[in-house]
Amino acid sequence: MKSRNIVRLFFSTLLIGAASTLITSFFVKADAYKEFLQPFDLFEVFGLVVFFAALGFVFSLISQMGFFAYLTINQFGLGMFKGFWTPIQVVLILFTLFDLVYFRFINATESDPSLVIYILVALTIFVYSWIVAGIKAKETNRTAFVPALFFMVVVTSIEWVPGLRTSGGDYAWLMIVPLLLCNTYQLLILHRLTEKPAIAPKK
Repeated sequence: MKSRNIVRLFFSTLLIGAASTLITSFFVKADAYKEFLQPFDLFEVFGLVVFFAALGFVFSLISQMGFFAYLTINQFGLGMFKGFWTPIQVVLILFTLFDLVYFRFINATESDPSLVIYILVALTIFVYSWIVAGIKAKETNRTAFVPALFFMVVVTSIEWVPGLRTSGGDYAWLMIVPLLLCNTYQLLILHRLTEKPAIAPKK
């Protein structure tokens, strides 16, 4: 990949992280905005916008580190496990989905959501990841499906761990949206940035 494409990927992902976090904050942290809307306090509202945009930059950086770590791990897995790497990824996907439900539920407190919510969250992430992996496979080749699904489910869940460990669910919801969007963008844009342009035939 050319250096200019790396720079383009970096900054465009940063913008996606900031924009998605900011928009999500309007819903997840609506109370924080309402506090300064009546009466309207421009300085405080601007401060919130800057804070959530900056938080989005952080989430984007986490996403980008996870993405490049995944590219390394995928190459390592292909070299070490060869034909077994695909079934290993499938097992890790299933374990991650199980972990998102069971281990979160057994460690939950009385104020945490019910088991149904955990199941719905894991199912939503899986369905969304399946759709993204399908698009990736369609635009590249069929063998890209499982690695793409692995990245969207397993790597995103690992990146989400800091949000899951916070007290209350606000920052968990605030974090998962930009992570999914940034990871989706990086996954689907990568082959466009790395494919070689066709050479025009000589006349």
